[in-house]
Amino acid sequence: MGHQHEHHDHDHSHAGHGHHHHTSNTRVLFWSFIFIFTFMIVEAIGGFLTNSLALLSDAGHMLSDAAALGLSLIAFKIGEKKATGSKTFGYRRFEIIAAFINGITLVAISLFVFYEAIHRFAEPPIVSGNMMIIAFVGFCVNILVAWMLMRGDTEQNLNIKSALLHVMGDLLGSIGALIAGLLIILFGWNIADPIASIIVAVLIIVSGLRITRDSLNILMEGKPANINVGSLTDTLSSIDGIEDVHDVHVWSITSEFPSMSCHLVVQESIDRDDILRKANEVVKNQFHISHCTIQIEGYHSKFHSDCESCD
Repeated sequence: MGHQHEHHDHDHSHAGHGHHHHTSNTRVLFWSFIFIFTFMIVEAIGGFLTNSLALLSDAGHMLSDAAALGLSLIAFKIGEKKATGSKTFGYRRFEIIAAFINGITLVAISLFVFYEAIHRFAEPPIVSGNMMIIAFVGFCVNILVAWMLMRGDTEQNLNIKSALLHVMGDLLGSIGALIAGLLIILFGWNIADPIASIIVAVLIIVSGLRITRDSLNILMEGKPANINVGSLTDTLSSIDGIEDVHDVHVWSITSEFPSMSCHLVVQESIDRDDILRKANEVVKNQFHISHCTIQIEGYHSKFHSDCESCD
């Protein structure tokens, strides 16, 4: 009978690199949350005292930002928990759940902005100097927070990217309000306000749908966009001694944590440890998959005959 080789491998240098990013992301999220939350409280109190609807609505925007940042921060803290007997990969995937929720709320916010903009076409708002001041202060706070978040890993990490997009959506809203306010004050173009709102809503909904799609792909165990499974299979098949590659699965545990498993059918007389080493080098160095599980089978092994019916 043939025997089964399985190899589970973690790239420790990758883990260290990931931990550095994780700490950096948590820090920038924490301070971003503090800034946004503090400004939201100030705006809400100011709006209540002055009976300003513009202040209160902008505070509502800030509340959605604070909620998104808070959720992302909680997700990172939960993700730091160690693997357990029941959660063998740990809690890192909670970051993707947070990104998914943030993506959905971005879409919901943009649909609400569309709804408000349609009403404003019928009754364009009266813009005061106070609104311009509010929009400018909101713009400055969002610029600061966006700059802080960009120091995190927005390229690879979906969780922090989703938080950044909430802040960017609010930033665009502040820019839109400033431009619309100027056009109304200078030229009396009251319609500029709803037009600016719709442009911002379109940009937010595109970002929200993209985040939702990417996070859902990870939750559905989908293939990472940058890995070509056909190319991976062909490259493994080209290794001397490997006769067939099947039952190939490639997925992500969370952002920056791709995983794969496969079965290799090898020649009976081959050195299986050498084959395993070569296969691992291909998977890690060429395709940058740090966690892989490889099962080696002989043509006449029980394992091979059992799994043929699966394909």
